[in-house]
Amino acid sequence: MKLFGRDLGTVLGAAFESRHYIAAANMLRVYKHPAQLYARYLFGAGAYPAVVDVRTPTGWLSVNVYSHHDVLTVNEIFCRGDYRATEQDRVFVDFGSNIGISAAFFLTRGPEGFAYLFEPLPQNTARLTANLERFEGRYALAEVAVGTQAGQVDFGWEDSGRYGGVGQKTGRYISVKCLDSNRVLDEIIQRHGRIDVLKIDIETLEKAVTERIPPELARHIGRIYAETSFERNPFPATHTYRQYGPIATFLRRP
Repeated sequence: MKLFGRDLGTVLGAAFESRHYIAAANMLRVYKHPAQLYARYLFGAGAYPAVVDVRTPTGWLSVNVYSHHDVLTVNEIFCRGDYRATEQDRVFVDFGSNIGISAAFFLTRGPEGFAYLFEPLPQNTARLTANLERFEGRYALAEVAVGTQAGQVDFGWEDSGRYGGVGQKTGRYISVKCLDSNRVLDEIIQRHGRIDVLKIDIETLEKAVTERIPPELARHIGRIYAETSFERNPFPATHTYRQYGPIATFLRRP
């Protein structure tokens, strides 16, 4: 059964999770027009494309959204707090950048952050570039997939652009270049000496890519966010692990 386009079990289960109350409270503070965004978020109201204005530590930011799915993403990142970052974080790596919402969040934490973005779907990269126009010079975009090995892969995609990925059975595919995730991380660490925040949201490959990060790289990464869950902490020597809803959160030990 569906309620406002969502599975009823998911909606009822959300009533018992504190993160959703955090998001609801933050919507009043973060959005310039909270009533409008409540309607979009809860009831799927409103036409698209649309612009969402969000309050950030560096001022107001206008984010272009193209579907109800994008509104969910804005809310998860800017209000629910799926990815935490501060002004002290300067080096961001975003595997699965989609239309740039997570990158916009990271780059508004402070004026000096730089983000390495990886997104292979042309529809998404065009929208990402528009959303990050004010951050020109503060990010590098690679229009590629990231996975467990380098090569050419079939990338499944669907209209929202949110749920496609390597190995996803969507019925529509494009051939894209894929980079080895560990090689990417090693090159960035060699360049900066560290990665402050690593976000991994690459449908179906999050667990495999996270678990293969070797200790010699992991110790240079401050926080790791992966949209999956784990039976055990893959980084017991270097990071603590907690699950925040669908997001596995790893914080480097002092």
